[in-house]
Amino acid sequence: MRILAIDTSNEVLGIALLNEDEVVGEYITNMKKNHSVRVMPAIEKLLSDCETEANDLDKIVVAQGPGSYTGVRIGVTVAKTLAWALQIPLVGVSSLATLAASAHYFDGYICPLFDARRGLIYTGLYEYQNGKLLTVLDDRNILAKEWAEQLQTMKKPILFIGNDISIHRELLTTILHDQAYFAGMTEQNPRPGELGRLGLTSEEVPLHSFTPNYARLVEAEAKWLEKQERRN
Repeated sequence: MRILAIDTSNEVLGIALLNEDEVVGEYITNMKKNHSVRVMPAIEKLLSDCETEANDLDKIVVAQGPGSYTGVRIGVTVAKTLAWALQIPLVGVSSLATLAASAHYFDGYICPLFDARRGLIYTGLYEYQNGKLLTVLDDRNILAKEWAEQLQTMKKPILFIGNDISIHRELLTTILHDQAYFAGMTEQNPRPGELGRLGLTSEEVPLHSFTPNYARLVEAEAKWLEKQERRN
């Protein structure tokens, strides 16, 4: 089975091609550039380098959020379009799970996070058991301070991972002390190969009803709901 994995949910643009559980090729960049312009050329380049035609693909896996609203929409739109055009299954995987998946080595909880501004983060809690990544606490949008205080009750060491941990490192260390560990620089980016691996055994999603997971309302939706509540 040949799987194309697509992640544009944050600043990192990641594309991977897998053949079953073997990563054939990966394309990863971490630049503040428009994913909408770069994602299709990246896919075409990777497939060409791996001597694979689009018609050879058997499944599309996409990071469905949370993350950048625009980035998540771009990835999901491209993935849905490819799956529909090629008439192959589509699978969505948490962007946070994708980030956590690279920490196979850590004996404890894994806490991926993306900064969501104003003291908020997108985060969740994961753990490897018998080689399988399991969800301990579901993905959420939460104040970093509130999240750290909640994690104080956990009885295992916690590895924080993600490009944005530097923003919240002081707060996390102050609250969690020696319970908090931090991934190294080369481990901070989500790997599209891990995204593909997670999607290998995930269930296919209904193509036309599949939507991004923003983990919170976009600002325009929130303001509209506030107006409706005031009117009522």
